[in-house]
Amino acid sequence: MRKFSVVIAGGGSTFTPGIVMMLLDNSERFPLKSLRLYDNDAERQATLGAALEILLKEQAPEVEFIYTTDPEIAFTDTDFCMAHIRVGKYAMREQDEKIPLKYGVIGQETCGPGGLAYGMRSITGMLEIIDYMEQYAPNAWMLNYSNPAAIVAEACRVLRPDSKVLNICDMPVGTLRRMSQIVGKQPKDLDVRYFGLNHFGWWTSVKDKEGHEYINQIRDYVAEHGYLTQVEVDTQHMDESWQATHKKAKDILAVDDRYLPNTYLKYYLFPDDEVAHSSCTYTRANEVMDGREKTVFDAARRIVETGTAVDSGFHIDSHASFIVDLARAIAFNTHERMVMIVENNGAIANFPDDAMVEVPCIVGSDGPEALAQGKIPMFHQALMHQQVTVEKLAVEAYVEGSYQKLWQALTMSKTIPSAKVAKELLDDLIEANKDFWPELK
Repeated sequence: MRKFSVVIAGGGSTFTPGIVMMLLDNSERFPLKSLRLYDNDAERQATLGAALEILLKEQAPEVEFIYTTDPEIAFTDTDFCMAHIRVGKYAMREQDEKIPLKYGVIGQETCGPGGLAYGMRSITGMLEIIDYMEQYAPNAWMLNYSNPAAIVAEACRVLRPDSKVLNICDMPVGTLRRMSQIVGKQPKDLDVRYFGLNHFGWWTSVKDKEGHEYINQIRDYVAEHGYLTQVEVDTQHMDESWQATHKKAKDILAVDDRYLPNTYLKYYLFPDDEVAHSSCTYTRANEVMDGREKTVFDAARRIVETGTAVDSGFHIDSHASFIVDLARAIAFNTHERMVMIVENNGAIANFPDDAMVEVPCIVGSDGPEALAQGKIPMFHQALMHQQVTVEKLAVEAYVEGSYQKLWQALTMSKTIPSAKVAKELLDDLIEANKDFWPELK
């Protein structure tokens, strides 16, 4: 079987060790020739890179491994770029979450004003990585799961329309794992129908390979318990704040019980509840810095100090095996069925063709082909149209350097109560992001 060269862009991410271990765990399905880490923060990446170098020498010495801040070394002759960058790192995520709360507005990584701020930072970083890939590895594909995926995908559509970028999110995968626990199946046993935008969608069908429909069974469970299950189905979404999010799904379902909701809809349908239960001094960013950030980097330093990765504290990110499924679909034309973020072009019949929607796709060597989801109800259509307009305005604001359009984007968000609050927020966010955003006039 052919072996592949992979670069992980965002090599200093706390998710990188889990991704690397997941790739090694899937080496029979997706053999590696070389693995490279790329990051523009040399010091941060070096901590993880030195630890992973030890791990690979012990577990997969045949795989060539390097970590570098040189894009030519990182990208030359690679087959796939797996991108999970965070421009501004957790320090800026903390600002994304805390600044809105000063105005009584939700502070969240990908939704509302925090998501818009993060999106404006991410566009520059994503374009830079795409350009490196196309310069040094013109035949490579980018598997992008960087947040906020909706704005990043729209920016790629507008600014790099011919690039080989595949946009995908782990949230539908993670929720499907919970659904599979509810019905006693494995995630791979289930096929779904789903429509929406990233972090903004609904499941309309969950069937097994024999065609048995489980949506009513899952709906009854979610109406009582949300997506909380008795079995820990992943390590990423088990913190207390995530448990509250999974539980909140029952309230989202009550608004319209025809379809199973994405948990992120709580930020748009119940923003007042979210603000009421939020702390202005300790947000999810602090939770991550005190939790996963500390755990992963402490483990890395321990590996380097002891010289071995045995009992390292690194854990396989098993739920991220969707990344290998996507790479294999491209490499081997497997026609994998996956929920992806793609240009609509009729997949949702009564929605704009140029909207970046999240729908099931069949993925082969030419990329994803969206499956038709038909027409969607007026309630869902209107909510989606409002949100996709927010995302398009944000990208236009970035491209044009337009203060007005970013103000409009914030004003239109369901998470913000008025244009007055939107403007106050915008001015505060501009000051906080002056080292990252383009100048707005």
